[in-house]
Amino acid sequence: MRLRVEFTTEPFDLDEAPPHALVAREVISSAGLDAVDVGPFGNTAEGGADQVLGAVDALLRQALASGATRVSLQVNVIEGDR
Repeated sequence: MRLRVEFTTEPFDLDEAPPHALVAREVISSAGLDAVDVGPFGNTAEGGADQVLGAVDALLRQALASGATRVSLQVNVIEGDR
């Protein structure tokens, strides 16, 4: 099964990316996922279920440890891959 994860971390800083955002992006970028898209208002990535779920676990733990006060995420099954 393939999954897509979309996430944001808070608090926001309009002047520069806060440490928790940089950590979250690094976790996702280094997780070996496909179609990684990092942006100022949200981030997405796709991959196999085990890869995505492992990356989500690391993302939550490391972003919170780096100062995030909120992590919003959505995980979807990619159509046709159920």
